[in-house]
Amino acid sequence: MTDALICDAELDASGLNCPLPLLKAKLELNRLASGAVLKVIATDAGSQRDFRAFARLAGHELLHEEEQGGVYRYWLKKA
Repeated sequence: MTDALICDAELDASGLNCPLPLLKAKLELNRLASGAVLKVIATDAGSQRDFRAFARLAGHELLHEEEQGGVYRYWLKKA
């Protein structure tokens, strides 16, 4: 599934604690054009709640999320 998801930009926020992964993702999304997909890699378990809420509140689309061995990956499509 992961390889099928294409992203326009990738952000590795591994090792960063809440709220840094989300803040860095916001900054990265600001640089991208509408409709672009940002893949975020995080290791903070709290990032799941953060990214779900952020996508809902900011109007972005959380295309996919997955967790494997304590590593969380998110694909966000910019509104």
